Amino acid sequence: MKKIPIGISSCLLGLNVRFDGGHKRDSYIAGTLNDYFDFHPFCPEVEIGLGTPRPTIHLVKQNNEIRCVGVKNPEQDVTEQLRDHAHQQKPLHAQLCGYIFKKDSPSCGMERVKVYGGAQPHREGVGIYAEIMMRNNPLLPVEEEGRLGDAGLRENFIQRVYIYHRWKNLCEEGLTPRKLTEFHARHKLIIMSHADYAPLGQLLAGANTDNIEEVAASYIAQLMVLLKKVASRKNHVNVLQHIQGYLKKELSADDKAELCELIERYRHGEVPLIVPITLLKHHFRKAPDPYIEQSFYMSPYPQELQLINQL
Repeated sequence: MKKIPIGISSCLLGLNVRFDGGHKRDSYIAGTLNDYFDFHPFCPEVEIGLGTPRPTIHLVKQNNEIRCVGVKNPEQDVTEQLRDHAHQQKPLHAQLCGYIFKKDSPSCGMERVKVYGGAQPHREGVGIYAEIMMRNNPLLPVEEEGRLGDAGLRENFIQRVYIYHRWKNLCEEGLTPRKLTEFHARHKLIIMSHADYAPLGQLLAGANTDNIEEVAASYIAQLMVLLKKVASRKNHVNVLQHIQGYLKKELSADDKAELCELIERYRHGEVPLIVPITLLKHHFRKAPDPYIEQSFYMSPYPQELQLINQL
């Protein structure tokens, strides 16, 4: 499969663009994810001409407004330069299917960046460049490298990347009510693991050739917001039991008991999600079902990523 285009803070790939002339290479990103993602590096601080190495900058609250200024030289204000640069990069950002930011950065931090201006700094800021990039691309899956250390957040981000990639491919092929309905059907069980899928289904029920663009825009906007919520163990259990229902006429009493036991063990955190899913795949190889075959739930991304092994 062709690698998926992902934006990333340059320092995370090992490029020496940090204020001190160094980098913050992330081994998981530069190693494992590099096999599946085509990384497009961005360093707004270097790209607006601050150079490497360079004096440090930070976020400061001035007159109820967040500005990005020099630590040693507060007269150095690069707020508008960073904002303008983010706007200028909009055509490049539009080609991406995800973005990984450097945490805590006054330019690239996604959230909880330190803001100075009082007795103590408060983690209430967003990097100036990151804020504009996210505002310009509200559908784009974004994450910080620090949060990717959490198994649930990591799986959630990568799942959203693959879904958004499939969505962009669908749009390039040309939207039709039938294709939109098929897209929803193939992702229905994934949606079910995050939240109630009924509102999205109701939205699609009114799709026709005259309103397809409007319905599609509303659908993907709602879908990407819904998917930001990390799927819960309880919801996964509901999905697993729902899938099991497609085998009710195929399983022997012993096979059913074994599957029920594994789902219960997953419910109690005794085994990872991959265990009941592997057994379900085994049974569906013997008794194929066209709906389950088309669903992305049990194979949402390359299995080599082993993300559900840790859920």
